[in-house]
Amino acid sequence: MEDYRLLTDLHKNAKRQGPGGDAETEKVLSLAMIDRAAPLKIADIGCGTGLSTMLLARLLQAQITAVDFLPDFLEVLEVNAKHMGLSEKITTLACSMDNLPFADEEYDVIWSEGAIYNIGFERGVKNWSRYLKAGGLLVVSEITWTTASRPSELQRHWEGEYPEIDVASSKIGVLEKNGYSPIGYFVLSENCWLGNYYRPMQDSFKDFLNRNGNSEGARAIVEAENQEIELYEKYKSHYSYGVYIARKLG
Repeated sequence: MEDYRLLTDLHKNAKRQGPGGDAETEKVLSLAMIDRAAPLKIADIGCGTGLSTMLLARLLQAQITAVDFLPDFLEVLEVNAKHMGLSEKITTLACSMDNLPFADEEYDVIWSEGAIYNIGFERGVKNWSRYLKAGGLLVVSEITWTTASRPSELQRHWEGEYPEIDVASSKIGVLEKNGYSPIGYFVLSENCWLGNYYRPMQDSFKDFLNRNGNSEGARAIVEAENQEIELYEKYKSHYSYGVYIARKLG
């Protein structure tokens, strides 16, 4: 529980809790040819503090259910949504993404940026299908190899951290096997990692350590985050988040 508290404290005041970008979110809307005037119902699963949630609320005529396991993140989202005049379009839900209380075929779009790894890509796309209407859209970003081979140090790290990491063709095959028709894919840019996520996190480390009395647990989290950042800077040509857009078959 202490680790959860510290991780929440580190990330809850950040704009993003993972790699991504506003331009990339808008790119998905274009690739998916989403009608911005249509009255959509969207579930944003693993939304964090809701930067993408609020962008979708601004750009679409949608009612959005913003789901996250951590209530502290949702409290930040609610405050920001109220400040931006978006509260009427967003409902927050604190629950686990593997125990969603949704009705079958309830949603037009299921959206999940940088979060599906928590239950695994295949399990997520398979289980969440039931909540999508026929013809509905699934949009997920997932850690993905971008080269056919990679250094052994990097291979060992990610096989230990997330054994489901794979190349895009394999991920697309998982989507097809589970009743989806893939309609778009692209890789997040370096700026989505460094400019939008890692550098702001590094800038917050000093205040984070001070808030937590420079405790052993807080120092361990900073060290782990710095190691992850160094790994990305060293091997960024070999992996990124892939953004997968697919339509549920009727």
